[in-house]
Amino acid sequence: MTETHPPAVQRVADAAAAKGLKVKIVRTEKSARSAKEAAEAVGAEVGQIVKSLVFRGKDSGKPYLLLVSGANQVEETIMAGSLGETLERPDAAFVREATGFAIGGVAPLGATADISVYMDEDLFRYATVWAAAGSPNHVFEVVPLQLRSATGARLGPVR
Repeated sequence: MTETHPPAVQRVADAAAAKGLKVKIVRTEKSARSAKEAAEAVGAEVGQIVKSLVFRGKDSGKPYLLLVSGANQVEETIMAGSLGETLERPDAAFVREATGFAIGGVAPLGATADISVYMDEDLFRYATVWAAAGSPNHVFEVVPLQLRSATGARLGPVR
C-alpha cells in the first residue's frame, strides 16, 4: 500500500521523481525543525543535515534558496559576493510565497515558484545527506551530487 503524504510533502516526492531522484521520504517521530533535531531523528551527524534557508536579495527582492550543511552558519558577506547582491532574512510570509513551504519544512525540491539555489560545498564531505521534505516531520536521504543535479544549484562556500 502506498503511503499518503500531506500535500507539501507529496509535492517534494513528485518533484524528486520528476528529476529522476529515487528518494524515500521518512516521517520522523520527533520534529526535525532544526539541524540538531533532524540529526537526532535520523541518526546522522549534524553536518549531514541540509538546512534549506531562504534569503531575499536586498536590491532585487529575488528569493535565494541556500542549501547549507547543518554544521555551518551562512556568512552573508561571502554570499553577497557570490550572488552579486546583499542578502536579507525575509519573514515567514515571504518564505512561504517563494517556496510554498513553511519555515522548518522548506525542502530543496518542490518549490511552487522559480528560485535560485546555491549549495554549500561542505555537504560533499558526506556520502549522503538528509533534507527536509516539506514539513518539520518529513525528511529524505540523498547523495549530495544527485541533490545538486536535481536542484541545479551553484556550488561554493557559505562561510
